[in-house]
Amino acid sequence: MAVAALTLILFSALICCSVTEKLHNGSPPNIIIMLMDDMGWGDLGVFGHPAKETPNLDAMAAQGMLLTNFYTANPLCSPSRAALLTGRLPVRNGFYTTNGHARNAYTPQEIVGGISKDEILLPAMLKKNGYVSKIVGKWHLGHRPAYLPLENGFDEWFGAPNCHFGPYNSSITPNIPVYNNSEMLGRYYEEFPINVKTGESNLTQIFLKEGLEFIHRQTKAQQPFFLYWAPDATHTPLYASRSFLGKSQRGRYGDAVMELDYSVGQILSSLQSLGIEKNTFVFFTSDNGAALTSRTNGGSNGPFLCGKETTFEGGMREPAIAWWPGNIKEGTVSQQLANVMDLFSTCLSLAGISAPDDRVLDGLDLTPVLLNLSHSLENRPIFYYRGNEMMAVRVGQFKAHYWTWTNSMEEFKQGVNFCAGQDVPGVTTHNQTEYTLQPIIFHLGRDPGEKFPLSVLTKEYLDALRSVSAVVEYHEKTLVPGVPQLNMCDQAVMNWAPAGCEKLGKCLDAPKSKPWKCSWPH
Repeated sequence: MAVAALTLILFSALICCSVTEKLHNGSPPNIIIMLMDDMGWGDLGVFGHPAKETPNLDAMAAQGMLLTNFYTANPLCSPSRAALLTGRLPVRNGFYTTNGHARNAYTPQEIVGGISKDEILLPAMLKKNGYVSKIVGKWHLGHRPAYLPLENGFDEWFGAPNCHFGPYNSSITPNIPVYNNSEMLGRYYEEFPINVKTGESNLTQIFLKEGLEFIHRQTKAQQPFFLYWAPDATHTPLYASRSFLGKSQRGRYGDAVMELDYSVGQILSSLQSLGIEKNTFVFFTSDNGAALTSRTNGGSNGPFLCGKETTFEGGMREPAIAWWPGNIKEGTVSQQLANVMDLFSTCLSLAGISAPDDRVLDGLDLTPVLLNLSHSLENRPIFYYRGNEMMAVRVGQFKAHYWTWTNSMEEFKQGVNFCAGQDVPGVTTHNQTEYTLQPIIFHLGRDPGEKFPLSVLTKEYLDALRSVSAVVEYHEKTLVPGVPQLNMCDQAVMNWAPAGCEKLGKCLDAPKSKPWKCSWPH
């Protein structure tokens, strides 16, 4: 198993050539990546949610491929998005911090950094074959002008650079700017209002309209396009338009899911009405697991343990659907281990573009899986990172936790226990202050909820440990971390207002008497 994992990239390169030849007898397909925000694996009806309120996504799965073992690269918004667009682990592309061990970090709340200029993002690569690219929705890879989408390969942008900007608590309105390309149009709660009491907002409808308009325009121009559609309605502050408010059995979060499901249906229907569905690859997933700190206003991680910010399955296993009529066989269910970084390599393969050869890519080309061709991807590993630390690794059905953690009772009382109400087996001896070469190992095939760790005295444990240890040893020996981009905390030059904000005069300034701290507790 370990040998196959270590030589996987060489096999994948050989497969890629034959797949590319098969695909590019005609024009390269359009590409749409739909990335949800904090949506859990268990939020879709097709993944078992009893409310059955996602008919369009369920139909998308019936018409395409459901990937049941699809992972993000980090259990937090910013690093996972950086990984998707670069095809590289955050610890390689620099989207991590060394301010604290295994500390999640993100922009722009406590830092002034962003995606490194040394990184090559997917839209910049796709330009090589004439693709026009647009991002609609949340960016979250840096809020200063040099870090924004148009400076990183995208041709168009409509959306927000972040979740919220500046200090955020119950007494301060979050500052979320909305941009149309390089011009700031307004911000959430003001020019793009969200009713705090009811959650009513038309933002998802606006994001839908922007996406549809781009699709129609590029189809008319007969130019291949890449649409990165990243709405944020399922991230607090939760919102939905009037037509969906109060319609879900699940409260405001469910209302937001229903509207996103409707929007997915509208996009797929539009592709079909334009007659381009057979030449458009669409992939749906989420940036990380549902946020358990949202408690009654969050999503569902199905049978998996914990959620967002943790490296248990609930934090990093994501809903995933691939749709490409005439190419992906209808009603396919794939158990292949896959990762959001694979979308980078897969999209390049679909576009007929060679991957950059001057850097290590962690993503693999999934086209043979999608097209039901022979491949050697079965034993590829999945790495679970928080910040600069590899917390766990999965090889086949076995997942080994080298680092886990529990919150203190005091933190639990304060409501910051991310796994409140859930038992976390064995973690009392595997916390953020202790590392061990004898990891906790689970068999995810029969125990997806990570409830029953293997006994260290069994042959199964020892066999699994040998396989996993070989993969970990090779990974750690060859890993060259990137320069951490999220350690930047220069209070003297901190600029709390993004470019263009001065036009409105409504942006929050940094507190004069008490500068914002650079180190958050999580």
